[in-house]
Amino acid sequence: MQSYFNPADGTPFGAMPLLPDAAAMTRATSTGGEKPVAIVIGSGFGGLAAAIRLAVRGWQVQVLEKLDAPGGRAYVWRQDGFSFDAGPTIITAPFLLDELWEVAGRRFADDVTLKAMDPFYRLRFADGSWFDCSGDPEAMRAEVARIAPEDLPGYERFLEESARCYELGFIKLGGIAYNTIGDLLRAVPTMARMRGWRSIHAMVRGHFSNEKLRVAFSFHPLLIGGNPLAVTCIYSLINTLERRFGVHWAMGGTGSIIRAMVKLLESLGGQIRYDAEVARIDVTSAPDSPARGKGRATGVTLRNGQTLKSDIVVSNADTMWTYRHLVEPQWRRRWTDRKIERSKHSMSLFVWYFGTNRRWDEVPHHMMVLGPRYDELLRDIFQRHLLADDFSLYLHRPSASDPSVAPAGCDTFYVLSPVPHLASGTDWAREAPRYRQAVAEVLEATVLPGLRKHIVTERMTTPQDFQDRLLSYQGAAFGQEPLLLQSAWFRSHNRSEDVEGLYMVGAGTHPGAGVPGVLMSARTLEQVLPTPQEAMAARARRTHG
Repeated sequence: MQSYFNPADGTPFGAMPLLPDAAAMTRATSTGGEKPVAIVIGSGFGGLAAAIRLAVRGWQVQVLEKLDAPGGRAYVWRQDGFSFDAGPTIITAPFLLDELWEVAGRRFADDVTLKAMDPFYRLRFADGSWFDCSGDPEAMRAEVARIAPEDLPGYERFLEESARCYELGFIKLGGIAYNTIGDLLRAVPTMARMRGWRSIHAMVRGHFSNEKLRVAFSFHPLLIGGNPLAVTCIYSLINTLERRFGVHWAMGGTGSIIRAMVKLLESLGGQIRYDAEVARIDVTSAPDSPARGKGRATGVTLRNGQTLKSDIVVSNADTMWTYRHLVEPQWRRRWTDRKIERSKHSMSLFVWYFGTNRRWDEVPHHMMVLGPRYDELLRDIFQRHLLADDFSLYLHRPSASDPSVAPAGCDTFYVLSPVPHLASGTDWAREAPRYRQAVAEVLEATVLPGLRKHIVTERMTTPQDFQDRLLSYQGAAFGQEPLLLQSAWFRSHNRSEDVEGLYMVGAGTHPGAGVPGVLMSARTLEQVLPTPQEAMAARARRTHG
């Protein structure tokens, strides 16, 4: 076994099987005959990371991507000289990317340049005041004192509890596959030490009396599709993750990391096929399975009718969509239609991308433009599934740090509003223009004066697009909501509970959404995969009876 260590403090990140370097693996497989075949559905961060790890281990890997370019939710739009990252915009755990490249015998820094953000982001409150979040301990104490000096002792207690959740939740529990009920039972004492049954909202209220600071230190789960009023306080670890490792921008956009991952995969012999939507995961009976009546994945059938055979299938598609639409019902005992429909799913997003013919240099790279409500707006989004008239926004201005994403003298923006998933019944074809107008009015009245007369290009993404284009169940942007009873063992396992030879990576499986989460899902996958030799032996048994 090999333990990876966090570069900031030397703490072990977790134990993983020791892998040889890429050259040694290539020599081993070249003399070992035919390689087993792995099909990976989807080329998001999770799918590409899984494909790279599979290729290093000696698998013949083919990635199938529905879209015309890689990335999935991290797709890149380019129009009129502007570049828009469709989804993720920050990197908070760069050591996970370093590790992925090291597994392949390479250096991440040779392919991608990360730029540290300072401040990480600005929270602008409805009354015009703001809070700048950074990695500077004294600057953060000064920000807290500027808003509510009486909350400084509570801030120190929050830091201690956040650090404990990071050590126990991220370091100790984050790398476990939770493949068995025993994995869960062994984790219960650690979860109890964190008092994980509390919501992060309740935890933060216990440390801060000022409402603005309560918002500033509880909103982070929204970045991964969670409701701060409901998700476990363990997610306070995000604060520690940011402070220890920083918030980074990938120069050229997040898409530059995707392009580098594709290049790395292809250098290892992996292949990517675009415009290749999977219509069905092919499953046959598995008489040698210890679970009676269980099926085995034997490949996939594409939308065009072509059938591709493989030894295993790894789905980076939305997990609930995978089970509901790609695996036929007779092969699903746990993830039945009823269970999927009764699950609670994350919110969705309205995203408006626009380029302007002038710059707003006073606006930072990352900004939260908060509306007048917090608790009740969250209830509208997550519980009532109501598209409210008011909203809170995340405003992304990458041209603040990276001149490559916009023409000279121009700015590139995207503004994101958390909204209910499609259970709201909203007709987004009709509603999107009105919603876009309301968002533009708020931005113009707050941080981007004169905005509308300077817009030269734009596009929108709605919950309907998440369902129709990205194949996300109910248009949920982050899969299942990360509630305590929809996390760890209770979340979709990395090794399918229903189908032999089917595996899951990405936001919808363990450990969850966000770039760190999906990279970790590919890392955790290695704990439950067969070796190439085991896969070839299983193929021989099936072939020869």
